[in-house]
Amino acid sequence: MASIKDKSTAKINTYIWHGINRKGERTSGDYKGASEKDVKDALRKQGVNVTKLKKKPEPLFSFGSSNKITPMDMAMITRQIATMLSAGVPLVQSMKIVADGHEKPKMRELLTAINNDIQAGVPVADSLRPHRKYFDDLYCDLVAAGEHSGSLDTVYDRIATYKEKTEALKSKIKKALFYPAAVIAVAFGVTMLLLIFVVPQFEEIFAGFGAELPAFTQLILKISRAVQDYWYIIFGVLGFSIFAFQRAHFNSQKVRDKTDHVLLKLPIIGSILHKSSIARFSRTLATTFNAGVPLLEGLESAAGASGNALYRDAILSARREVESGLMLNIAMRTTGVFPDMLIQMIMIGEEAGSIDDMLNKVAAIYEMEVDDAVDGLTTLIEPMLMVVIGTIVGGLIIGMYLPIFEMGNVV
Repeated sequence: MASIKDKSTAKINTYIWHGINRKGERTSGDYKGASEKDVKDALRKQGVNVTKLKKKPEPLFSFGSSNKITPMDMAMITRQIATMLSAGVPLVQSMKIVADGHEKPKMRELLTAINNDIQAGVPVADSLRPHRKYFDDLYCDLVAAGEHSGSLDTVYDRIATYKEKTEALKSKIKKALFYPAAVIAVAFGVTMLLLIFVVPQFEEIFAGFGAELPAFTQLILKISRAVQDYWYIIFGVLGFSIFAFQRAHFNSQKVRDKTDHVLLKLPIIGSILHKSSIARFSRTLATTFNAGVPLLEGLESAAGASGNALYRDAILSARREVESGLMLNIAMRTTGVFPDMLIQMIMIGEEAGSIDDMLNKVAAIYEMEVDDAVDGLTTLIEPMLMVVIGTIVGGLIIGMYLPIFEMGNVV
C-alpha cells in the first residue's frame, strides 16, 4: 500500500523523447509520466524503442493561466467528468482523459493521485476526501451518495450544475463589491496626485501675489502641505490597516462573522448579499436532496455554503429544531431570518413531497434578482464615479483659481 501511495503522490512531468518504432522509422514526441522509467515502459508497450529521453523544462515565465487550481477549474473538470460518464466512459478512464488534457500541472497531479487510489480499490468519495482543499465535504458526500445508489453519472452532473451556478453567483457578488471599491480607490488616487504634484505649482504662483488668499484656497494649501510632508505616514497607515484587517479576517472567526454582519447592513450591497446567501442555501439544499443526502446532513452542508455568518447560524439553528422533530418550514420561520417566500415554498414542497423542485425554483428566482441588482449597481456606479471624481477635481481647481478670479475683480 505504501508503494501505491508513493506513486499516487508522484509529480507528473512532461518528457521529450526520440526513438524508433516497429517499422524501424525514427520518431519523436512528448509524453507525461512520473519518472523516466514509467515513460520508457509506456512507450515500449506502444512499440517504441526509446533512444533519447529528457524532461521538458518548465518556462521561467508563464503569461497564460497560473498553476493555481481555482474553484472554476473544479467546476470545469466536474462538468467534463460528468459528460464522459453520461456517455458511458468509465470513471477511471474519464479522469485520465481529463488529467492528460489539462493545462495545469497541479491539476494533472491531483487527478492522477485520485485515479491511482481508485484503481487500487479505494471508493471514489474516500479518494477525494484527502484533498479537502479542492473537494469539500458537500462534494464528497454527494459522490458517496451517488456511489451507494449506483447513479454516479447523475450525481456528477448535479454537482457540475451546482458548482457552475455557485461560481457564477460568486462572480456576480465580486463584481458588485468591486465597483464601490474602485470608486473609492480612484477618487483617493486622483486626490493624492493633485495634492502632491498639482497644488504645489499653484502655491508657488500665489507666493508672489502679496495678498491674502481666500479661506477655501488656504484650506487646500494646508491639506496639500500636510500630504507632502506626511504622505509616507498616510500610505503606511493605510497599507498596514489593510494588511492587519486581512490577517485578522483570515485568522479570526469572530472578525469574519462581524464583517459578514456589517456587509449585510450596507445600502444596496447588503440587499445583494442577502439574496445571494438565500440563493446559495436553496441551491445547495436542493442538490443534496436530489442526490439522496439526508436532510440533517444537507442542512449542515447548506449552512457552510451560504457564505454568510448570519445565515449559517440561522440554518444551523433550524437544523437543531428539525432534529428535535419540527418540520423544516416551521424551524426556518422561528429563526426570523429567512423571507416568507422561501418558507412558503418549502412548506408547499414538504406537503407535496417535492422540496428539491421548490428549492431549485427559489434559487433560480434569487439568482436572477442578484443578476439584475448587480447590473443595476454597475449602471449606477459609472455615473457616480464621474460625479465623485468630478467633484474632487472641480473643487481643487476652483480652490486654486479663486485668487486669480479675485485679482481680476480688483483690477
